[in-house]
Amino acid sequence: MTKLTDTAISRVPLGTWPTPLEPMPRLARALGLAADDLWIKRDDLTGLGGGGNKLRKLEWICGAALAEGATTLVTTGAAQSNHARLTAAAGARLGLDVVLVLAGDAGSSRSGNLALDGLFGARVVWAGKTSSEGLAVAAERVAQQLRRRGAAAALIPLGGSTAVGARGYVECGQELLAQEPALSTVVTALGSGGTMAGLVASLGPRRVLGVHCGAIADPGAAVANLVADLTGEAAAPERLRLRMDQVGSGYGALVSTVQDALAQTARCEGIALDPIYTGRAMAGLIAAVKDGDIRPGERVVLLHSGGLPGFFGHPPTLDWAQSRLDTVRVDG
Repeated sequence: MTKLTDTAISRVPLGTWPTPLEPMPRLARALGLAADDLWIKRDDLTGLGGGGNKLRKLEWICGAALAEGATTLVTTGAAQSNHARLTAAAGARLGLDVVLVLAGDAGSSRSGNLALDGLFGARVVWAGKTSSEGLAVAAERVAQQLRRRGAAAALIPLGGSTAVGARGYVECGQELLAQEPALSTVVTALGSGGTMAGLVASLGPRRVLGVHCGAIADPGAAVANLVADLTGEAAAPERLRLRMDQVGSGYGALVSTVQDALAQTARCEGIALDPIYTGRAMAGLIAAVKDGDIRPGERVVLLHSGGLPGFFGHPPTLDWAQSRLDTVRVDG
């Protein structure tokens, strides 16, 4: 296991740190908070490959892969995976081949993250309709095939959520405390678990609120297991702060509360969120204010984990957003 005290792994620089911490006063007031209660941690502004939280993980994961002599990175995700996109960008930066094993079928989309995957030179293996477990099996099979052909293939799990990768969000928690020592709660999208786990290991379970996005079946257990791997101490899922109420009908769904969160954030602060991760995180934050889990006078930070390219690869969201466009007729 990789513990916080381990020093054998070297990270490779891929992002631009520290990312900004910015106030959101107009949205705070709209939600019934004081103007300086609500802030946003701009991990969408990490630089490489369109930005996003996965770069913090990939600095450590790629460092470990390079130390082991890897020439190829293999990873998995949904068709619009932000992690896959940033793995492709990291491979381009480091001179490594990248193979993405994605759920779905070829030709299902040509926009959003998929367009950037191609731009960065990644190759794609389509795994068809399958679960996260099925994706993991398919990726292992692809990695073994590559090794038989002579490639030194490093296999990166879904979302880069390993104890090694989660060290990036241990660092983010420390960065947040340096920027805002009075931090009460950081709200984060909970996908495969590594981002939340690193924050919990750094900040403790009471200061981290994870909003489940539907990417995995048991997010509490996934986060707790990663926290235990990071710290060397048992972690109980029931001690975590989780919201499970923003998934709607499933991972890829456009949820009405998320639509409202996207619109409020955009129109109050000029900041774009995506419908699967950051939009759900903001919807969970808004729900937490409404039910009293987050109260006025507390310093709250939304982790903006990136994902804007996925907005453009999600047709229901594009249709909804464009339907809100007012057309003004000017005569004469």
